[in-house]
Amino acid sequence: MICGRSERAMPPVEPVTLKILVAGGFGVGKTTLVGAVSEIRPLRTEESLTEAGRPVDDTSGVEGKRTTTVAMDFGRITLREDLVLYLFGTPGQQRFWFMWDELSEGALGAVVLADTRRLEDCFAAVDYFERRSIPFTVGVNCFEGADRYPADAVRQALDLDTDVPVLLCDARDRESVKEVLIGVVQHAMEYAADRRRAVIV
Repeated sequence: MICGRSERAMPPVEPVTLKILVAGGFGVGKTTLVGAVSEIRPLRTEESLTEAGRPVDDTSGVEGKRTTTVAMDFGRITLREDLVLYLFGTPGQQRFWFMWDELSEGALGAVVLADTRRLEDCFAAVDYFERRSIPFTVGVNCFEGADRYPADAVRQALDLDTDVPVLLCDARDRESVKEVLIGVVQHAMEYAADRRRAVIV
C-alpha cells in the first residue's frame, strides 16, 4: 500500500508590526480616524472639555466638540497577513505636545490630518515631523459643509515638499482611512530607500 505523502503544514506567518502616528490640530478627527479603521476596540483617553480649559482650548470651528484626547488614542489594523499597523493618535492641544517625543519613538511614519477650514492648525505637526525627518502623509479630512480643494492647492498652502503625499479622505470611512495608511507606508518605504541611496552615493 502506497501512503500518500501528507503536505507539510506551513508555519504561521510572523507579521511585521509598524508604528504609525496620527497627528494634527485640535478637533480635526484623529480619534475618529483611529476608531474607524481599528480592528480592536480602540483605546481612548478622552476627557470632557471644561470651563477651566476654555482659555487654552480654541474651539473655533469645532464648537460642537465636547471631549478632548489627553494622552493618546491607540488602535490596530492588519493590512496584510504579514503586515500589522499600530496606530497612535496624538493629542492636538499645545499643552500636551510634550508627549509627542515619546509617542514618536520608533515610528515608521505619520499621518498629519488636516481640516481646510483651519489649515493653520496642522502647521505644528508638519514642522515636528519635518524637523525629525519622520516621513508623513497629509490626510485632508473632508468635513461636510467645508470647501473642497485639490491636493495641490493644499500642498501649496502648507508649503510641502513635492514628494509629500496629500490625500483627500473621510476619517469616518474605513476604506478611505486604509488608503491613507497604505499611502503612509509606501511613502515611508520610498523615503527610507532614498536615504539609503544617498548614503551609498
